[in-house]
Amino acid sequence: MSRRSVIIGTGSALPPRRVTNAELAERVDTSHEWIVERTGIHARHIAGDGETTATLATDAARKALAAAGITADQIGLIVLATATPDQTFPASATRVQTALGINDCIAFDVAAVCTGFLYALSVADNMVKGGMADYALVIGAETFSRILDWEDRATCVLFGDGAGALVLHAQDTEDRGILATRLHADGRHNDLLYVDGGVSTTGTVGKLRMKGKEVFRHAVVNLADVLNEVLEVAGHTADEVDWVVPHQANKRILDATARKLGLAPERVVVTVDQHANTSAASVPLALDTAVRDGRIKQGDLIVLEAMGGGFTWGAAVARF
Repeated sequence: MSRRSVIIGTGSALPPRRVTNAELAERVDTSHEWIVERTGIHARHIAGDGETTATLATDAARKALAAAGITADQIGLIVLATATPDQTFPASATRVQTALGINDCIAFDVAAVCTGFLYALSVADNMVKGGMADYALVIGAETFSRILDWEDRATCVLFGDGAGALVLHAQDTEDRGILATRLHADGRHNDLLYVDGGVSTTGTVGKLRMKGKEVFRHAVVNLADVLNEVLEVAGHTADEVDWVVPHQANKRILDATARKLGLAPERVVVTVDQHANTSAASVPLALDTAVRDGRIKQGDLIVLEAMGGGFTWGAAVARF
């Protein structure tokens, strides 16, 4: 038997304000048809006054704790993936910790943009397996609406706000848990997807900039490669996978990646149509959606994957 990180609860949170393509078309030169044809997105949720990355993360964490059937004081580790923290410092994870009423646990943020949740999951998994915590909260949360250029129709239609969380529990088992994770980064592609500001450069938050065609091309290749890599490490094949839970960037990327791997479309969890791209939140949001609607069940073999600015990309295999 091995000490493994087992997913025992999931949760998610979305701002109440839902913005449709038609509403966006009143602000920028676009249309519902144009957005759907190129991205598959129909709507997204946008944070309002008083809603932040940390408040959304806290709401998702509370739901994950309830689903896991444990109390906040049992958590020994919080890893929060975000590119849009509440403050430059301290880490937004500590704001979540305080909101949950936890006086002392390990708490820190991870920044790897859309791949952030996979990075956070890998870090938490290794810390749990190493004995640093028996219960861990892994969260992806973003308020990307705060860094969008709302006059740039090529980017502002793509993103939304939200949070997703899961609880990991250390268990001695061979049947469940995180089986393998693989992470990558290649900083040579910085100028294809980035924010044009920062504390140490401009002293401003900046706005998101992206060269969509180049990102699409890299995404399909990198995601297919890392999925094959992580499945090989885990000792499984694509035929054995029950569900792929991908980063929800673009429906065309999801379809192209599935075709490249020979996966049936019905085995891919898709939420991009209603959530848009929520960056580090998209994978745990999609996972929670599929768990709560009954698609993903205990014993299912699932694969999580994402790619984001940097470029960063990664994947994980888990027996749910």
